[in-house]
Amino acid sequence: MVTLSERQIARYNLFKPALRNVPMKHVSVAGKLVTLLLSAAFLVACSGSSTKEDEEAAAAAAAAAAAAKAAQEAAAAASASSASASAADAETQRLMETAAAYGNVFYFAYDSSNLTPEAITALDAHIAALNTNNNSVRLEGHTDERGTREYNLALGERRSNTVRDYMILNGITAYRIESISYGEERPIAYGSGETNWAQNRRVELVVVSN
Repeated sequence: MVTLSERQIARYNLFKPALRNVPMKHVSVAGKLVTLLLSAAFLVACSGSSTKEDEEAAAAAAAAAAAAKAAQEAAAAASASSASASAADAETQRLMETAAAYGNVFYFAYDSSNLTPEAITALDAHIAALNTNNNSVRLEGHTDERGTREYNLALGERRSNTVRDYMILNGITAYRIESISYGEERPIAYGSGETNWAQNRRVELVVVSN
């Protein structure tokens, strides 16, 4: 069943007087033809209006569907971005905790500036953590008490430079690293003997800025 809109009824009312003023018993063939043509015009008008309204409704529905889809995609993208940021934060925290667990002191053999396997493992953990931020660090070289002051200052410098070069080689930019030597002047273990000396032959990594 076809339901006419108010607009279609109005169109019909335009044609209605013309149809009503023609007495049917006196209608000639031409008159009947005119009546048929008027009726056909009315139907075409109604049909054209209905088709246009249907097209407008379909276009509005399509626009609404597109807007809903865009909103859904934006929400999904925001959710994915938030999840990715959370995962990145969790990974950064894990790397920092791992580096902290190794400590910030790297030890050396007597009269040597070569990195030990243990020092390399600890350094790798710190490098991984530093690659997640822009922190700068200071590398402080130390020695035990044996040797002259001048020799030990030079040995402490070689040790801090060895750590610096390894960090640069593994992705930390040079401007983020400061290296310095204190030689034998800042021991952490006092007294003679290998146990104390071994603790003083070191490079300490200190974070100096964020």
